[in-house]
Amino acid sequence: MLKHLNIARFAPPFVIILLIGPICFGLFGTFAPAFGYLPSLGGLEFSLTSFKDLFAVTGLWQSAFLSLASGLSAAFISLMIVMGFIGGFGQSRVFRRVRQLTSPLLSVPHAAAAFGFAFMIAPSGFLMRAASPWLTGFDRPPDLLIINDPWGITLTAGLVIKEIPFLFLVSLAALPQLRFSETMVFARSIGFGRITGFIFLVWPSLYKQIRLAVYAVVAYATAVVDVAAILGPHLPPTLPIRLLDWMGDPDLSMRFLASAGAVFQLGVTLFALAVWFGMEWLGGCLTAFMRNRGFRGARDQVFRIGFLSAISMSAILVFGGIIMLAIWSFSGLWQFPDLWPQNLTTRSWMRSLPRIVDPLITTLVIGVISTLVAVILTILCLERENQTGRTGGNRALALIYLPLIIPQLSFVFGLQVFAIGFGVDGKFYTLAFVHLIFVLPYVFLSLSDSWRALDKRYDIIATGLGKNRFQVLMSIRIPLLTRAILSAAAVGFAVSISQYLPTVLIGAGRIDTITTEAISLASGGNRRVIGVYAFLQTLLPFFAFTLVSIIPALLFRNRRAMRV
Repeated sequence: MLKHLNIARFAPPFVIILLIGPICFGLFGTFAPAFGYLPSLGGLEFSLTSFKDLFAVTGLWQSAFLSLASGLSAAFISLMIVMGFIGGFGQSRVFRRVRQLTSPLLSVPHAAAAFGFAFMIAPSGFLMRAASPWLTGFDRPPDLLIINDPWGITLTAGLVIKEIPFLFLVSLAALPQLRFSETMVFARSIGFGRITGFIFLVWPSLYKQIRLAVYAVVAYATAVVDVAAILGPHLPPTLPIRLLDWMGDPDLSMRFLASAGAVFQLGVTLFALAVWFGMEWLGGCLTAFMRNRGFRGARDQVFRIGFLSAISMSAILVFGGIIMLAIWSFSGLWQFPDLWPQNLTTRSWMRSLPRIVDPLITTLVIGVISTLVAVILTILCLERENQTGRTGGNRALALIYLPLIIPQLSFVFGLQVFAIGFGVDGKFYTLAFVHLIFVLPYVFLSLSDSWRALDKRYDIIATGLGKNRFQVLMSIRIPLLTRAILSAAAVGFAVSISQYLPTVLIGAGRIDTITTEAISLASGGNRRVIGVYAFLQTLLPFFAFTLVSIIPALLFRNRRAMRV
């Protein structure tokens, strides 16, 4: 029992080691080859040769600039849309409607959302079909480079529509701590517009609460692989795509160049974060200047409509893209500019099923294992926190975010080097462990607020009745927090489903998942097969979130106060 074994006591240090250990080993495994030291490939001395070769690569700086610009732009646009929408519509009926859509939007994997977005805006996509030929005059797809445009505009847009739900969710978790409603009423009473009052009085405190999540968005967007492979430019590609190509090159000497590139990618991400710090300072100065000059912004209707339109359009594009994936997976002949296929068929599914079974089983098993372990560790850590009464500070929170802030390429490649050295690359348990590194932070962040918000008087009463800590945990806390635990598990499962880079590198090409199969089809251009894999990738987390609603309803069907 927990009282006697006191397992929870060892959970926090174990989780810290679990998160920090692989990152440290991974960074060492990346930095050493980058500086020429990799004995297994003949690198016995430290040197800067790899970096000289790296900076001599044609188009390297353009690739780095594309990654930097698209990442910063996506993070900034996403954050501004979320800020403007919360300020303009907080506590309204529209706000509650959008809040209900957050979990479904967040559950859609990045790769599936990118494929669906491409199917919507491509020259032969749904939007062009809907406007042709009556509006555009096109009776064939126009020769426009929309997908994979050389400026990364489509890549930025694809990142924006997926980062908005994440930033909105973390903002929702922080709002109850800020007396949001009372502050907004006060702002209106002294003449501020909704958005202006929110920016002046609420946003500074809210941003402090979500700052680390924003940094995670900046880091992810500047080093993204899967979305860049689908929507990003090709000549030259973004820096992460180049690094992935070098890592998979049959010429093993390219590993030195790839390692140097991974270190360079870390530098690009750190530079992006430094630029973001400067943008924070500039934003603070601009806000103070406007506030001190008595700016009220009472007439903000146009801005409110703009922010509402932006967040609505992002949701429409995600959900519309998922519908397009489903239609393409069942479509027969579908010529441009027909809005609907001439017939529906299961031929694509029948042809793909024999190849889907093994990746599907692998995806499910790894997702369930990594999520289950993450949930158990999270509960033990939060239970220890509940026992000691310490909720942790910013340093602890920073450690939780560390696997999300450091680019995956910068340490997963080093983990691959160690996995090969110890002969555990391509092993099922190794891949599940690496997935756990990324699943655990999301599970912890999803569950921690609900766990801490539960009234501690339940624990006090149960303890007074003679229950020990283990009994209180199993009979009081876990039943009361069943929905929150299942929701956190669903988020973790969705994160595991979407992992592409760790699966490719640690799986060593011998372990395939639905995600790796879907992205490998991106260059093929067969929309029906892509639709099958990407739609199936979307269905998996959707089923997980469906279970979140069904299981508590069945468990508490005879308990009126536990129903939602």
